[in-house]
Amino acid sequence: MNKQQQRAAKIARQQQLVNAAKAANRSLTTEEQSEFDTLQREIDTLTAEIAAEEAQQQRQATGTNPEGTPAPEGTPTDAQRAVEAERTRITDITAMCRDFGVDPADYISNGTTVDQVRAAILEQLRTNRAPLSTSVQVTGSGEDEFRRDASDALLLRCSRVAVENPTPGARQLQGMSLRDLGIECLMRDGQHNASALLRMSGDDLYAELSRQFYNPTAAFPAILDETIRKSIVYLYNHVPTTFQAFTTTGSLKDFKQTADHEYVIGGVGDFLLVPENGELKADTPRTDRLPQRKLDTYGKQFSMTRQAFINDDIGFLTEVPGLYATAAKKTIDKQVYKLLFENKAIFDGKKFFSADHRNHITTGSKPSQASIQQIILKMQQQVDQFGEAIYITPRTIVVPVGYEFDLAVILHSTQVTGSNNNDINPLYNYPLQIVQSPVLNALAGTGACPWFMVASSDSARGIQVDYLNGQETPTVRRMEVPGTLGFVWDMYLDWGISVRDFRGIARNDGVALPTV
Repeated sequence: MNKQQQRAAKIARQQQLVNAAKAANRSLTTEEQSEFDTLQREIDTLTAEIAAEEAQQQRQATGTNPEGTPAPEGTPTDAQRAVEAERTRITDITAMCRDFGVDPADYISNGTTVDQVRAAILEQLRTNRAPLSTSVQVTGSGEDEFRRDASDALLLRCSRVAVENPTPGARQLQGMSLRDLGIECLMRDGQHNASALLRMSGDDLYAELSRQFYNPTAAFPAILDETIRKSIVYLYNHVPTTFQAFTTTGSLKDFKQTADHEYVIGGVGDFLLVPENGELKADTPRTDRLPQRKLDTYGKQFSMTRQAFINDDIGFLTEVPGLYATAAKKTIDKQVYKLLFENKAIFDGKKFFSADHRNHITTGSKPSQASIQQIILKMQQQVDQFGEAIYITPRTIVVPVGYEFDLAVILHSTQVTGSNNNDINPLYNYPLQIVQSPVLNALAGTGACPWFMVASSDSARGIQVDYLNGQETPTVRRMEVPGTLGFVWDMYLDWGISVRDFRGIARNDGVALPTV
């Protein structure tokens, strides 16, 4: 078998590998890809050798270069330049045909130019308005689709993030490593030779991708950004915090304190009787200034290191950012409970829970039928800023871990526990939501641990968590950090916690919790 026949056989074997993958609607396996790449290198070598032999035969026959003059020693002849041009033509055609699932054999053997192959593929795409066939690497009909496919494919490899509705092409790309994904993105940019990319080491490929990291239109960093955002949103929303069960959510447009002219209107008094032909009397409502609200910024910086990229450690994309997002939400949770536990002065200069605020039971006790009734009645007897009676509806009892089972008995027993007279339990099926938090246990340690009653938000304000422009999940942005070997991102979230009104929450100082 001569070299031309060997080359044709290797090209045919490449096509068999591609056809088998297309028939099974899958990508090339690792073994198939390795064989394909080996065959390509052998094809390139045979092509160069064939062209060199043909040029040598021409020189032996004439003793001159094609122009009929002796070739200077050490100067590349036209034949040598032709060999290099042929090698480049075959490599480019093979890479282009692989992207679109086209057999490159006929184009290579017929001497078709790269431009002619490109024109033929584009013409058929225009005619059919669809890809020629299902490619083993190209999964979307456009760049946006490919990026979504690749992002979901990376998340599918992560055990902590559930992808409920992965894109159609995500499964096909799921087996791609970060190296494979980087090569695919660089090939799509149209500025890199496929064979050259495949021959790159992991370190060289990392260096090439690093140059694109700060390009806003580059595909690879955009895929990393999208993957990180999806991971953050999913894990942030699944953090088992409890502050959101009894606080309200607000939005502020900047970091300044809320304006001093914000007031609550009240004290209008009763409607006055108007006799026949009588005169309506003018009235000026009294006002009281609301507490100030302010935002602060909290954040972290993280990176996917050069070693993590070379080692294909996708945890730096799918899990580490989510862990930071989880920490952000837990920080809010802890700050809310510290506000309840530490009982510091609030907007009016008095302690949050105090005799002046009529929301503090200092004779601490554990939740019981009597203590729950006592704290409910205390809340329902509150008055507004102007001394007028208000309607408060207790809806949530906030307790440390350890009271859940006692509360289940108290709220769902038809009779008073321990009563000899079969007394009816007035709290039976009382509409209270139970919220328990281990943060209170941690804050109390071995000391007395307080518990709280919170009113419904439509009957009385309590604690509010504000976010900048309503953005409740952390923001991520790429950063350039000199001297850092890795891809770096900033993650930050803007929030502020304020007491809007002390009347919506009451406190029992509690007792020390038994140790288990």
